[in-house]
Amino acid sequence: MRALVVTAAHEAAVQEVAEPVAGPGQLVVDVDRVGICGTDVEFYTGEMAYLDLGYAEFPLRLGHEWTGRVSAVGQRGDERWLGKRVTGDTMLGCGQCSSCAAGRHHVCPNRYEVGIRGGWAGALAEKVVIPTRFAYEIPEHVSLAAAALVEPGGNSLRAVRAAELEPGRSVLVLGSGTIGLLAAQFALAEGAEVHVGGVREGSLALARELGVAHTHQLAELTHSEPDRFDAVIDCTSNEAMPALAVRLVRPAGRVVYIGLSAAPSLVDTRDIALQDITAVGILSASAGLAGAIAGFASGAVIPDSIVSEVVSLEDVPSRLEGHRGPDAGPGPKVHVDPRLP
Repeated sequence: MRALVVTAAHEAAVQEVAEPVAGPGQLVVDVDRVGICGTDVEFYTGEMAYLDLGYAEFPLRLGHEWTGRVSAVGQRGDERWLGKRVTGDTMLGCGQCSSCAAGRHHVCPNRYEVGIRGGWAGALAEKVVIPTRFAYEIPEHVSLAAAALVEPGGNSLRAVRAAELEPGRSVLVLGSGTIGLLAAQFALAEGAEVHVGGVREGSLALARELGVAHTHQLAELTHSEPDRFDAVIDCTSNEAMPALAVRLVRPAGRVVYIGLSAAPSLVDTRDIALQDITAVGILSASAGLAGAIAGFASGAVIPDSIVSEVVSLEDVPSRLEGHRGPDAGPGPKVHVDPRLP
Protein backbone atom coordinates (compact mmCIF):
# COMPACT_ATOMS: atom_id res chain seq x y z
CA MET A 1 0.00 0.00 0.00
CA ARG A 2 0.99 3.67 -0.30
CA ALA A 3 2.12 5.63 2.76
CA LEU A 4 3.98 8.85 3.47
CA VAL A 5 7.37 8.13 5.02
CA VAL A 6 9.57 10.80 6.63
CA THR A 7 13.14 9.55 6.34
CA ALA A 8 14.97 12.59 7.77
CA ALA A 9 14.34 16.24 8.58
CA HIS A 10 12.72 17.90 5.55
CA GLU A 11 12.79 14.61 3.62
CA ALA A 12 9.49 12.81 2.98
CA ALA A 13 7.94 10.88 0.10
CA VAL A 14 5.18 8.43 -0.67
CA GLN A 15 6.47 4.85 -0.59
CA GLU A 16 5.08 1.39 -1.12
CA VAL A 17 4.98 -0.37 2.26
CA ALA A 18 3.60 -3.66 3.48
CA GLU A 19 -0.12 -3.72 4.22
CA PRO A 20 -0.86 -3.95 7.95
CA VAL A 21 -2.31 -7.12 9.42
CA ALA A 22 -4.60 -7.02 12.45
CA GLY A 23 -3.30 -8.93 15.45
CA PRO A 24 -5.49 -10.11 18.33
CA GLY A 25 -7.52 -7.20 19.66
CA GLN A 26 -6.71 -4.99 16.67
CA LEU A 27 -8.56 -3.51 13.71
CA VAL A 28 -7.33 -2.63 10.23
CA VAL A 29 -8.97 0.58 9.00
CA ASP A 30 -9.13 1.83 5.41
CA VAL A 31 -8.29 5.50 5.86
CA ASP A 32 -10.70 8.03 4.35
CA ARG A 33 -9.31 11.30 5.67
CA VAL A 34 -6.31 12.48 7.72
CA GLY A 35 -5.48 15.85 9.20
CA ILE A 36 -2.00 17.39 9.19
CA CYS A 37 -1.10 18.61 12.68
CA GLY A 38 1.54 20.92 14.08
CA THR A 39 3.16 17.87 15.67
CA ASP A 40 3.57 16.37 12.19
CA VAL A 41 5.28 19.57 11.07
CA GLU A 42 7.68 19.43 14.02
CA PHE A 43 8.65 15.86 13.18
CA TYR A 44 9.14 16.80 9.54
CA THR A 45 11.43 19.71 10.45
CA GLY A 46 13.27 17.61 13.05
CA GLU A 47 12.31 19.95 15.91
CA MET A 48 10.00 17.56 17.78
CA ALA A 49 11.42 16.88 21.26
CA TYR A 50 10.57 13.17 21.04
CA LEU A 51 13.40 12.77 18.53
CA ASP A 52 15.97 13.99 21.06
CA LEU A 53 14.38 12.08 23.92
CA GLY A 54 14.49 8.79 22.04
CA TYR A 55 10.72 8.29 21.95
CA ALA A 56 10.74 8.45 18.15
CA GLU A 57 13.22 8.08 15.33
CA PHE A 58 13.38 8.27 11.57
CA PRO A 59 11.92 6.80 9.42
CA LEU A 60 8.50 7.92 10.62
CA ARG A 61 4.95 7.25 9.47
CA LEU A 62 2.93 10.29 10.58
CA GLY A 63 -0.80 10.95 10.97
CA HIS A 64 -2.89 10.84 14.15
CA GLU A 65 -6.05 12.78 13.20
CA TRP A 66 -7.99 10.36 11.05
CA THR A 67 -11.17 8.53 10.15
CA GLY A 68 -11.96 5.50 8.03
CA ARG A 69 -13.81 2.18 7.85
CA VAL A 70 -12.84 -1.10 9.45
CA SER A 71 -11.85 -3.63 6.81
CA ALA A 72 -10.35 -6.43 8.93
CA VAL A 73 -10.34 -7.65 12.53
CA GLY A 74 -7.72 -9.65 14.35
CA GLN A 75 -9.83 -12.02 16.41
CA ARG A 76 -13.22 -13.69 16.49
CA GLY A 77 -15.82 -11.71 18.36
CA ASP A 78 -14.78 -8.39 16.83
CA GLU A 79 -16.65 -8.95 13.55
CA ARG A 80 -19.23 -6.37 14.61
CA TRP A 81 -16.63 -3.70 13.82
CA LEU A 82 -16.41 -4.65 10.14
CA GLY A 83 -17.63 -1.82 7.93
CA LYS A 84 -17.96 0.56 10.88
CA ARG A 85 -16.90 4.16 10.49
CA VAL A 86 -14.34 4.87 13.17
CA THR A 87 -11.57 7.01 14.55
CA GLY A 88 -9.13 6.12 17.28
CA ASP A 89 -7.31 7.43 20.31
CA THR A 90 -3.74 8.54 19.67
CA MET A 91 -2.54 7.47 23.12
CA LEU A 92 -2.23 3.69 23.35
CA GLY A 93 -1.55 2.86 26.98
CA CYS A 94 -0.06 -0.47 28.01
CA GLY A 95 -3.11 -1.43 30.08
CA GLN A 96 -0.94 -2.76 32.91
CA CYS A 97 0.55 0.20 34.79
CA SER A 98 -0.95 2.32 37.57
CA SER A 99 -1.74 5.17 35.17
CA CYS A 100 -3.76 2.87 32.92
CA ALA A 101 -5.49 1.29 35.91
CA ALA A 102 -6.53 4.77 37.06
CA GLY A 103 -8.01 5.59 33.64
CA ARG A 104 -5.13 7.88 32.67
CA HIS A 105 -3.67 5.85 29.83
CA HIS A 106 -2.72 9.06 28.01
CA VAL A 107 0.15 9.50 30.49
CA CYS A 108 1.15 5.84 30.58
CA PRO A 109 4.98 5.81 30.62
CA ASN A 110 4.99 2.81 28.28
CA ARG A 111 2.45 4.13 25.80
CA TYR A 112 2.60 4.16 22.05
CA GLU A 113 1.29 7.24 20.25
CA VAL A 114 -0.13 6.66 16.78
CA GLY A 115 2.15 8.28 14.23
CA ILE A 116 4.20 9.89 17.00
CA ARG A 117 5.80 7.67 19.62
CA GLY A 118 7.26 4.18 19.75
CA GLY A 119 7.16 3.48 16.03
CA TRP A 120 3.39 2.92 15.77
CA ALA A 121 2.62 3.70 12.12
CA GLY A 122 0.30 6.65 11.55
CA ALA A 123 -2.63 7.20 9.23
CA LEU A 124 -0.98 9.13 6.39
CA ALA A 125 -1.41 5.93 4.44
CA GLU A 126 -4.11 3.87 2.79
CA LYS A 127 -4.57 1.75 5.93
CA VAL A 128 -3.87 2.03 9.66
CA VAL A 129 -4.02 -0.42 12.59
CA ILE A 130 -5.68 0.49 15.89
CA PRO A 131 -6.33 -1.59 19.01
CA THR A 132 -10.03 -2.37 19.31
CA ARG A 133 -10.16 -0.91 22.83
CA PHE A 134 -9.04 2.47 21.50
CA ALA A 135 -11.50 2.63 18.57
CA TYR A 136 -14.51 4.97 18.54
CA GLU A 137 -17.47 4.56 16.22
CA ILE A 138 -18.63 7.67 14.36
CA PRO A 139 -22.28 8.10 13.29
CA GLU A 140 -22.85 8.02 9.55
CA HIS A 141 -24.44 11.47 9.45
CA VAL A 142 -21.29 13.17 10.76
CA SER A 143 -19.43 14.75 7.85
CA LEU A 144 -16.11 13.36 6.66
CA ALA A 145 -14.34 16.59 7.61
CA ALA A 146 -15.80 16.53 11.13
CA ALA A 147 -14.98 12.84 11.57
CA ALA A 148 -11.30 13.59 10.92
CA LEU A 149 -11.44 16.52 13.35
CA VAL A 150 -12.48 14.38 16.33
CA GLU A 151 -8.93 14.15 17.71
CA PRO A 152 -8.25 17.92 17.77
CA GLY A 153 -11.86 18.34 18.84
CA GLY A 154 -11.26 16.12 21.85
CA ASN A 155 -8.25 18.20 22.85
CA SER A 156 -10.24 21.41 22.54
CA LEU A 157 -13.19 20.03 24.47
CA ARG A 158 -10.91 18.96 27.32
CA ALA A 159 -9.48 22.50 27.42
CA VAL A 160 -12.96 24.01 27.59
CA ARG A 161 -14.01 21.59 30.32
CA ALA A 162 -10.89 22.51 32.30
CA ALA A 163 -11.91 26.18 32.09
CA GLU A 164 -15.11 25.27 33.99
CA LEU A 165 -17.23 27.70 32.01
CA GLU A 166 -20.80 28.59 32.85
CA PRO A 167 -23.34 30.43 30.68
CA GLY A 168 -22.49 34.11 30.54
CA ARG A 169 -18.95 33.68 31.84
CA SER A 170 -16.21 35.19 29.67
CA VAL A 171 -13.38 33.17 28.17
CA LEU A 172 -10.46 34.32 26.05
CA VAL A 173 -9.06 31.79 23.61
CA LEU A 174 -5.50 32.75 22.67
CA GLY A 175 -4.78 31.41 19.20
CA SER A 176 -7.01 31.11 16.14
CA GLY A 177 -5.59 27.87 14.76
CA THR A 178 -7.44 24.57 14.71
CA ILE A 179 -7.41 23.97 18.48
CA GLY A 180 -8.32 27.58 19.21
CA LEU A 181 -11.25 27.68 16.79
CA LEU A 182 -12.57 24.35 18.01
CA ALA A 183 -12.23 25.47 21.63
CA ALA A 184 -14.14 28.63 20.76
CA GLN A 185 -16.97 26.58 19.25
CA PHE A 186 -17.21 24.25 22.23
CA ALA A 187 -17.19 27.27 24.56
CA LEU A 188 -20.00 28.87 22.56
CA ALA A 189 -21.95 25.64 22.91
CA GLU A 190 -21.56 26.04 26.70
CA GLY A 191 -23.17 29.48 26.51
CA ALA A 192 -20.00 31.38 27.36
CA GLU A 193 -19.07 34.85 26.16
CA VAL A 194 -16.20 33.93 23.85
CA HIS A 195 -13.26 36.09 22.79
CA VAL A 196 -10.56 34.90 20.38
CA GLY A 197 -7.12 36.44 20.03
CA GLY A 198 -4.99 35.75 16.98
CA VAL A 199 -2.60 37.13 14.42
CA ARG A 200 -4.00 36.25 11.01
CA GLU A 201 -7.01 38.36 10.08
CA GLY A 202 -8.33 35.55 7.89
CA SER A 203 -8.52 33.20 10.88
CA LEU A 204 -10.13 35.88 13.05
CA ALA A 205 -12.70 36.50 10.32
CA LEU A 206 -13.40 32.76 10.29
CA ALA A 207 -13.86 32.87 14.07
CA ARG A 208 -16.50 35.55 13.59
CA GLU A 209 -18.22 33.44 10.94
CA LEU A 210 -18.31 30.60 13.47
CA GLY A 211 -20.22 32.82 15.90
CA VAL A 212 -17.46 34.46 17.96
CA ALA A 213 -18.61 38.02 18.63
CA HIS A 214 -15.30 39.32 20.02
CA THR A 215 -11.97 38.94 18.20
CA HIS A 216 -8.66 40.64 18.98
CA GLN A 217 -5.17 40.93 17.61
CA LEU A 218 -2.64 39.44 20.06
CA ALA A 219 -0.67 42.70 19.98
CA GLU A 220 -3.79 44.54 21.14
CA LEU A 221 -4.29 42.10 24.02
CA THR A 222 -0.66 42.43 25.09
CA HIS A 223 -1.20 46.11 25.86
CA SER A 224 -4.73 45.88 27.25
CA GLU A 225 -5.82 46.20 30.86
CA PRO A 226 -5.38 43.13 33.13
CA ASP A 227 -7.98 40.95 34.89
CA ARG A 228 -10.45 40.96 32.00
CA PHE A 229 -11.67 37.36 31.64
CA ASP A 230 -13.08 34.62 33.87
CA ALA A 231 -10.92 32.07 32.05
CA VAL A 232 -8.15 32.08 29.46
CA ILE A 233 -7.21 29.13 27.23
CA ASP A 234 -3.76 29.35 25.63
CA CYS A 235 -3.76 27.48 22.32
CA THR A 236 -0.71 29.20 20.83
CA SER A 237 2.90 28.23 20.21
CA ASN A 238 4.05 31.66 21.40
CA GLU A 239 6.25 31.53 24.51
CA ALA A 240 4.97 34.96 25.63
CA MET A 241 1.34 33.88 25.83
CA PRO A 242 1.37 31.81 29.08
CA ALA A 243 2.35 34.89 31.09
CA LEU A 244 -0.16 37.02 29.20
CA ALA A 245 -2.89 34.49 30.05
CA VAL A 246 -2.14 34.91 33.76
CA ARG A 247 -2.18 38.69 33.39
CA LEU A 248 -5.56 38.75 31.61
CA VAL A 249 -7.48 36.30 33.81
CA ARG A 250 -9.44 37.64 36.75
CA PRO A 251 -8.53 36.77 40.35
CA ALA A 252 -9.73 33.25 41.22
CA GLY A 253 -10.06 32.54 37.50
CA ARG A 254 -8.72 29.61 35.51
CA VAL A 255 -5.93 29.43 32.93
CA VAL A 256 -5.71 26.39 30.66
CA TYR A 257 -2.51 25.59 28.78
CA ILE A 258 -2.82 23.37 25.71
CA GLY A 259 -0.44 25.11 23.28
CA LEU A 260 3.27 24.35 23.26
CA SER A 261 6.06 26.73 22.28
CA ALA A 262 9.47 25.79 20.93
CA ALA A 263 11.14 27.86 23.66
CA PRO A 264 10.50 27.71 27.43
CA SER A 265 7.75 29.99 28.71
CA LEU A 266 8.34 32.22 31.73
CA VAL A 267 5.45 32.65 34.19
CA ASP A 268 5.76 34.37 37.56
CA THR A 269 4.08 31.92 39.93
CA ARG A 270 3.63 34.72 42.46
CA ASP A 271 0.99 36.14 40.13
CA ILE A 272 -0.77 32.78 40.14
CA ALA A 273 -0.62 32.32 43.92
CA LEU A 274 -1.44 35.88 44.96
CA GLN A 275 -4.50 35.99 42.69
CA ASP A 276 -5.67 32.45 43.55
CA ILE A 277 -5.55 31.45 39.88
CA THR A 278 -5.96 27.81 38.89
CA ALA A 279 -3.62 26.72 36.08
CA VAL A 280 -4.31 23.48 34.21
CA GLY A 281 -2.27 21.66 31.56
CA ILE A 282 -3.92 19.52 28.87
CA LEU A 283 -2.23 16.58 27.13
CA SER A 284 -4.15 14.56 24.54
CA ALA A 285 -7.73 14.20 23.41
CA SER A 286 -8.28 10.84 25.13
CA ALA A 287 -10.88 11.88 27.71
CA GLY A 288 -12.59 14.19 25.22
CA LEU A 289 -13.01 11.95 22.18
CA ALA A 290 -16.48 10.65 23.01
CA GLY A 291 -17.65 14.17 23.86
CA ALA A 292 -16.27 15.59 20.62
CA ILE A 293 -18.09 12.94 18.61
CA ALA A 294 -21.30 13.70 20.50
CA GLY A 295 -20.89 17.44 19.93
CA PHE A 296 -20.36 16.97 16.20
CA ALA A 297 -23.18 14.44 15.92
CA SER A 298 -25.69 16.69 17.68
CA GLY A 299 -24.78 19.73 15.59
CA ALA A 300 -23.80 21.71 18.68
CA VAL A 301 -20.42 22.18 16.99
CA ILE A 302 -20.03 22.22 13.19
CA PRO A 303 -16.30 22.35 12.47
CA ASP A 304 -16.16 21.77 8.71
CA SER A 305 -15.08 25.28 7.69
CA ILE A 306 -11.89 24.86 9.72
CA VAL A 307 -10.61 22.66 6.86
CA SER A 308 -8.99 24.76 4.14
CA GLU A 309 -8.30 22.07 1.54
CA VAL A 310 -8.13 18.33 0.88
CA VAL A 311 -4.94 17.11 -0.80
CA SER A 312 -3.25 13.86 -1.83
CA LEU A 313 -0.46 12.00 -0.07
CA GLU A 314 1.95 13.33 -2.69
CA ASP A 315 1.01 16.89 -1.69
CA VAL A 316 1.83 16.38 1.99
CA PRO A 317 5.56 17.34 1.91
CA SER A 318 4.76 20.75 0.44
CA ARG A 319 2.06 21.30 3.08
CA LEU A 320 4.52 20.31 5.83
CA GLU A 321 6.81 23.01 4.41
CA GLY A 322 4.00 25.51 4.99
CA HIS A 323 2.68 25.90 1.45
CA ARG A 324 -1.02 25.95 0.55
CA GLY A 325 -2.81 25.33 -2.72
CA PRO A 326 -4.17 28.21 -4.80
CA ASP A 327 -7.76 27.27 -3.98
CA ALA A 328 -7.24 26.76 -0.23
CA GLY A 329 -9.77 28.41 2.03
CA PRO A 330 -9.09 30.49 5.17
CA GLY A 331 -9.27 27.56 7.60
CA PRO A 332 -6.06 26.47 9.37
CA LYS A 333 -6.46 22.71 8.85
CA VAL A 334 -5.26 20.73 5.81
CA HIS A 335 -6.83 17.33 5.24
CA VAL A 336 -5.46 14.46 3.20
CA ASP A 337 -7.38 11.86 1.19
CA PRO A 338 -5.01 8.89 0.73
CA ARG A 339 -7.05 7.68 -2.25
CA LEU A 340 -6.51 10.81 -4.33
CA PRO A 341 -4.05 10.30 -7.21
